[in-house]
Amino acid sequence: MKPELYEFDRKLTETWGTICGVDEAGRGPLCGPVAVAAVILDPQAPILGVDDSKKLSEKKREALYQQIMEKAFDVSVVLVQPEEIDKLNILHATMKGMAQAISNLKEVPALALIDGNRCPPTDVKCQAVVKGDANSAAIAAASIVAKVTRDHYMIELDKEYPQYQLAKHKGYPTKLHYELLDAYGVAPFYRKSFLKKRGYV
Repeated sequence: MKPELYEFDRKLTETWGTICGVDEAGRGPLCGPVAVAAVILDPQAPILGVDDSKKLSEKKREALYQQIMEKAFDVSVVLVQPEEIDKLNILHATMKGMAQAISNLKEVPALALIDGNRCPPTDVKCQAVVKGDANSAAIAAASIVAKVTRDHYMIELDKEYPQYQLAKHKGYPTKLHYELLDAYGVAPFYRKSFLKKRGYV
Protein backbone atom coordinates (compact mmCIF):
# COMPACT_ATOMS: atom_id res chain seq x y z
CA MET A 1 0.00 0.00 0.00
CA LYS A 2 1.16 3.53 -0.68
CA PRO A 3 0.32 5.37 2.56
CA GLU A 4 0.84 8.77 0.91
CA LEU A 5 -2.12 8.17 -1.43
CA TYR A 6 -4.40 7.55 1.54
CA GLU A 7 -2.85 10.45 3.46
CA PHE A 8 -3.68 12.80 0.56
CA ASP A 9 -7.32 11.69 0.75
CA ARG A 10 -7.44 11.72 4.56
CA LYS A 11 -6.52 15.40 4.75
CA LEU A 12 -9.28 16.31 2.29
CA THR A 13 -11.79 14.09 4.09
CA GLU A 14 -11.05 15.91 7.35
CA THR A 15 -11.88 19.20 5.65
CA TRP A 16 -14.75 18.20 3.39
CA GLY A 17 -16.26 14.93 4.58
CA THR A 18 -17.05 12.25 2.00
CA ILE A 19 -14.85 12.40 -1.11
CA CYS A 20 -14.92 10.41 -4.32
CA GLY A 21 -12.20 9.85 -6.89
CA VAL A 22 -13.00 10.08 -10.60
CA ASP A 23 -10.91 8.84 -13.53
CA GLU A 24 -11.32 7.50 -17.05
CA ALA A 25 -9.80 4.90 -19.35
CA GLY A 26 -9.82 4.79 -23.12
CA ARG A 27 -9.56 8.34 -24.39
CA GLY A 28 -6.96 7.37 -26.99
CA PRO A 29 -8.34 4.23 -28.71
CA LEU A 30 -9.81 4.24 -32.21
CA CYS A 31 -12.88 2.28 -31.13
CA GLY A 32 -15.04 1.28 -28.22
CA PRO A 33 -16.27 3.44 -25.34
CA VAL A 34 -14.42 5.66 -22.93
CA ALA A 35 -14.99 4.26 -19.43
CA VAL A 36 -15.41 6.59 -16.46
CA ALA A 37 -15.47 5.51 -12.82
CA ALA A 38 -16.28 7.30 -9.58
CA VAL A 39 -15.23 5.59 -6.33
CA ILE A 40 -15.85 6.34 -2.65
CA LEU A 41 -13.35 4.30 -0.62
CA ASP A 42 -13.77 3.18 2.97
CA PRO A 43 -10.97 4.97 4.89
CA GLN A 44 -11.15 2.23 7.54
CA ALA A 45 -10.50 -0.52 4.96
CA PRO A 46 -7.47 0.55 2.93
CA ILE A 47 -6.71 -1.69 -0.05
CA LEU A 48 -3.13 -2.91 -0.31
CA GLY A 49 -1.51 -2.08 -3.65
CA VAL A 50 -3.89 0.59 -4.96
CA ASP A 51 -1.93 2.70 -7.44
CA ASP A 52 -2.15 4.33 -10.87
CA SER A 53 -3.61 1.60 -13.11
CA LYS A 54 -0.93 2.27 -15.77
CA LYS A 55 1.76 1.15 -13.30
CA LEU A 56 0.08 -2.19 -12.57
CA SER A 57 0.15 -5.49 -14.43
CA GLU A 58 -3.12 -6.81 -15.83
CA LYS A 59 -3.18 -9.56 -13.20
CA LYS A 60 -2.65 -7.05 -10.37
CA ARG A 61 -5.34 -4.71 -11.75
CA GLU A 62 -7.84 -7.56 -11.90
CA ALA A 63 -7.13 -8.54 -8.27
CA LEU A 64 -7.38 -4.95 -7.05
CA TYR A 65 -10.58 -4.42 -9.06
CA GLN A 66 -12.23 -7.28 -7.15
CA GLN A 67 -11.13 -5.82 -3.81
CA ILE A 68 -12.33 -2.32 -4.71
CA MET A 69 -15.74 -3.66 -5.76
CA GLU A 70 -15.99 -5.56 -2.44
CA LYS A 71 -14.57 -3.00 -0.01
CA ALA A 72 -15.42 0.45 -1.41
CA PHE A 73 -18.42 2.31 0.01
CA ASP A 74 -19.65 2.99 -3.51
CA VAL A 75 -18.58 2.51 -7.13
CA SER A 76 -20.19 3.98 -10.25
CA VAL A 77 -19.09 3.24 -13.83
CA VAL A 78 -20.28 4.90 -17.04
CA LEU A 79 -19.42 3.83 -20.60
CA VAL A 80 -19.66 6.65 -23.15
CA GLN A 81 -20.14 5.04 -26.55
CA PRO A 82 -18.47 6.00 -29.87
CA GLU A 83 -21.60 7.75 -31.23
CA GLU A 84 -21.52 10.14 -28.27
CA ILE A 85 -17.76 10.65 -28.63
CA ASP A 86 -18.20 11.53 -32.32
CA LYS A 87 -21.05 13.88 -31.49
CA LEU A 88 -19.44 15.75 -28.58
CA ASN A 89 -15.66 15.14 -29.13
CA ILE A 90 -13.61 13.01 -26.72
CA LEU A 91 -13.04 15.74 -24.11
CA HIS A 92 -16.69 16.71 -23.76
CA ALA A 93 -17.80 13.07 -23.90
CA THR A 94 -15.39 12.28 -21.07
CA MET A 95 -16.62 15.24 -19.01
CA LYS A 96 -20.22 14.15 -19.56
CA GLY A 97 -19.30 10.64 -18.43
CA MET A 98 -17.60 11.98 -15.30
CA ALA A 99 -20.63 14.08 -14.36
CA GLN A 100 -22.87 11.04 -14.90
CA ALA A 101 -20.62 8.75 -12.84
CA ILE A 102 -20.68 11.20 -9.92
CA SER A 103 -24.47 11.61 -10.08
CA ASN A 104 -24.93 7.81 -10.17
CA LEU A 105 -23.28 7.36 -6.77
CA LYS A 106 -25.74 6.38 -4.04
CA GLU A 107 -24.19 8.89 -1.64
CA VAL A 108 -23.63 12.48 -2.78
CA PRO A 109 -19.96 13.23 -2.05
CA ALA A 110 -18.96 16.55 -0.53
CA LEU A 111 -15.99 16.71 -2.89
CA ALA A 112 -15.12 14.94 -6.15
CA LEU A 113 -11.42 14.60 -6.98
CA ILE A 114 -10.98 14.60 -10.76
CA ASP A 115 -7.87 13.21 -12.42
CA GLY A 116 -6.35 15.82 -14.72
CA ASN A 117 -6.69 19.58 -15.04
CA ARG A 118 -10.41 19.97 -15.84
CA CYS A 119 -13.61 19.43 -13.90
CA PRO A 120 -16.91 18.18 -15.33
CA PRO A 121 -20.14 20.22 -15.17
CA THR A 122 -21.74 18.97 -11.95
CA ASP A 123 -23.44 20.36 -8.85
CA VAL A 124 -20.91 18.54 -6.66
CA LYS A 125 -17.83 20.51 -5.62
CA CYS A 126 -14.91 19.30 -7.75
CA GLN A 127 -11.16 19.60 -7.46
CA ALA A 128 -8.89 18.76 -10.41
CA VAL A 129 -5.75 16.84 -9.42
CA VAL A 130 -2.99 16.64 -12.02
CA LYS A 131 -1.56 13.09 -12.01
CA GLY A 132 -4.31 12.32 -9.54
CA ASP A 133 -4.03 8.57 -10.02
CA ALA A 134 -0.48 8.78 -8.61
CA ASN A 135 -1.47 11.03 -5.69
CA SER A 136 -4.95 10.05 -4.47
CA ALA A 137 -6.09 6.57 -3.40
CA ALA A 138 -9.67 7.29 -4.50
CA ILE A 139 -8.59 8.44 -7.97
CA ALA A 140 -6.18 5.49 -8.27
CA ALA A 141 -9.06 3.14 -7.40
CA ALA A 142 -11.26 4.84 -10.02
CA SER A 143 -8.47 4.46 -12.61
CA ILE A 144 -8.31 0.71 -11.91
CA VAL A 145 -12.09 0.27 -12.10
CA ALA A 146 -12.32 2.26 -15.35
CA LYS A 147 -9.41 0.40 -16.98
CA VAL A 148 -10.59 -3.10 -16.02
CA THR A 149 -14.20 -2.34 -16.98
CA ARG A 150 -13.13 -1.10 -20.42
CA ASP A 151 -10.76 -4.02 -20.98
CA HIS A 152 -13.56 -6.46 -20.13
CA TYR A 153 -15.85 -4.67 -22.59
CA MET A 154 -13.26 -4.90 -25.39
CA ILE A 155 -12.62 -8.60 -24.68
CA GLU A 156 -16.36 -9.28 -25.01
CA LEU A 157 -16.47 -7.24 -28.23
CA ASP A 158 -13.55 -9.31 -29.52
CA LYS A 159 -15.76 -12.43 -29.34
CA GLU A 160 -18.24 -10.74 -31.68
CA TYR A 161 -15.61 -9.31 -34.05
CA PRO A 162 -12.57 -11.64 -33.76
CA GLN A 163 -11.05 -10.37 -37.00
CA TYR A 164 -10.06 -7.08 -35.33
CA GLN A 165 -8.11 -8.80 -32.47
CA LEU A 166 -9.56 -6.31 -29.96
CA ALA A 167 -8.54 -8.39 -26.96
CA LYS A 168 -4.92 -7.92 -28.02
CA HIS A 169 -4.73 -4.14 -28.58
CA LYS A 170 -7.94 -3.03 -26.78
CA GLY A 171 -8.68 -0.60 -29.61
CA TYR A 172 -5.51 1.47 -29.31
CA PRO A 173 -3.87 2.73 -32.53
CA THR A 174 -1.15 0.10 -32.95
CA LYS A 175 0.50 -0.94 -36.23
CA LEU A 176 -1.40 -4.24 -36.07
CA HIS A 177 -4.69 -2.44 -35.50
CA TYR A 178 -4.25 -0.24 -38.57
CA GLU A 179 -3.35 -3.30 -40.65
CA LEU A 180 -6.58 -5.00 -39.53
CA LEU A 181 -8.56 -1.85 -40.30
CA ASP A 182 -7.06 -1.86 -43.78
CA ALA A 183 -8.10 -5.47 -44.20
CA TYR A 184 -11.61 -5.39 -42.71
CA GLY A 185 -12.79 -1.77 -42.84
CA VAL A 186 -14.61 0.34 -40.27
CA ALA A 187 -17.09 -1.52 -38.03
CA PRO A 188 -20.00 0.19 -36.17
CA PHE A 189 -18.08 0.38 -32.87
CA TYR A 190 -15.36 2.66 -34.29
CA ARG A 191 -15.01 6.35 -33.47
CA LYS A 192 -15.45 7.93 -36.88
CA SER A 193 -13.98 11.24 -35.71
CA PHE A 194 -10.72 9.42 -34.82
CA LEU A 195 -10.41 7.91 -38.31
CA LYS A 196 -10.96 10.95 -40.54
CA LYS A 197 -7.30 12.01 -40.56
CA ARG A 198 -6.26 8.54 -41.68
CA GLY A 199 -8.80 8.57 -44.51
CA TYR A 200 -10.93 5.65 -43.34
CA VAL A 201 -14.17 7.66 -43.30
